[in-house]
Amino acid sequence: MRDRTKPLPAPTLPGTRAPIRRRTRVGTILVLALGLFLASCSAPQSAMDPAGPYAQGPHDLIVPVFVIALVVFILVQGLIIFAVVKFRRRPDDDGSLPAQVHGNTRLEIFWTVIPALILAGIAVPTVQGIFSTMNEPDGEYLTVEVVGHRWWWEFYYPDFDIYTANELVIPVDTPVRLEMTAADPGRDPARGVIHSFWIPRLAGKQDVVPGQQTYLNIQASEADRYLGMCAEYCGLSHVNMRIRAESLEQGDFDAWVDNQMSPAVTPTDGLAAQGAELFGVEHNTDIGARSCAACHQVWNGDGARVPGVGPDLTHFASREEFAAGLFDVDDEEQLREWLRDPPAMKPMQPENGVGMPNLNLTEEEIDALVAYLLALE
Repeated sequence: MRDRTKPLPAPTLPGTRAPIRRRTRVGTILVLALGLFLASCSAPQSAMDPAGPYAQGPHDLIVPVFVIALVVFILVQGLIIFAVVKFRRRPDDDGSLPAQVHGNTRLEIFWTVIPALILAGIAVPTVQGIFSTMNEPDGEYLTVEVVGHRWWWEFYYPDFDIYTANELVIPVDTPVRLEMTAADPGRDPARGVIHSFWIPRLAGKQDVVPGQQTYLNIQASEADRYLGMCAEYCGLSHVNMRIRAESLEQGDFDAWVDNQMSPAVTPTDGLAAQGAELFGVEHNTDIGARSCAACHQVWNGDGARVPGVGPDLTHFASREEFAAGLFDVDDEEQLREWLRDPPAMKPMQPENGVGMPNLNLTEEEIDALVAYLLALE
């Protein structure tokens, strides 16, 4: 006798379940197809498109590991699907369990030894690759000292006494050894955080640690531009801590070096001269509470080139971007907006001594500074 305290099951109309199942299957297929499509997309920051020997090594390791993982994935998923289909509940199911198997020595040895051998085979080239990117390159190479700040990169070429920011310029087919550290917490406690330097098409990533020096070798096989960024969360503007590397043919690189080694020409008249005076460049010292030279250097040939708290601006107009790759140098309106209120353009913490503050410049002062900065070629 039926328990009348329980409601009757809802009636199922003939033919209503099949359309629902079909819609579910179609939706599942569409989701899987979309995921496959998105996985096939590429971008400028792709380790799957190596452009130099130090990036080729990790790529050559990733591909076989991916193939092995794909084979294992297909095997495991295939067995799961087989078990689900073969042992699914049937209309005439009497509730009994299928034959149970407990323990199989041969299988257990197989799936323990084979993965161990695979991991050992992967470990050897991995360790070799790590050392190849850290040891000094054979033969002649270019040295660049890198300092990670919040949130921009400082590059110093000791062979030429050149300071620049965010845009790393290197010669084609020449090994480049990066000697990296982060802003020293002992000297600059507000800026001492860990960063990670990564230009995927040129090499793997390497941590940049305050108070320590780490090394990374890169090399570009062709003249091109390569994008990178900080790959370790470092605070408010981590995502805006970009890198742009440009590889040049040797002749073009030599011309770039010659230009960067020359002092900035200080304008003597016009709006640019007013901007130079406002910047505080004439004596390279702070001429007031709002002087740009308090944080930035524009080297005019007097004395040594010394890095400031902010990026070196000696040849600002020769760059393509500013604010760590966020804005175009050629866009005067963006430069004006930046000078008008930097924290509104890029999240920073000037109240804690990190990043450029709002200097409350007048429109006339902004016009003068823009004219001066764009004259620094």
